Amino acid sequence: MGSQGINELELQVDYTSPQEKHTFAHKLPSMPGEPTTKERTSYLSSLRASVVKLQEEVNEFLTAKMEEDKLLASNATGKVDEKKEEENYGEEVVNEG
Repeated sequence: MGSQGINELELQVDYTSPQEKHTFAHKLPSMPGEPTTKERTSYLSSLRASVVKLQEEVNEFLTAKMEEDKLLASNATGKVDEKKEEENYGEEVVNEG
């Protein structure tokens, strides 16, 4: 691996819908090319904290989108279509790239 470190890493999630796109991102700390156990542990701790924070941000965003969609649907029809909601917000899909 050599002595060159890993620099400028970013943890990123992209949300795309027909109406909009939104990116959530957190910069990650750099890590030396041959990290010590302490440096590796610190890096992994930062990575884990970033993943948790990113997940919280995505959940808050999606919850707000769901509430917005519910409000729009209930204003149009007078009630919320639970089946359609389940189709729209079913399983979480994670793309690794």
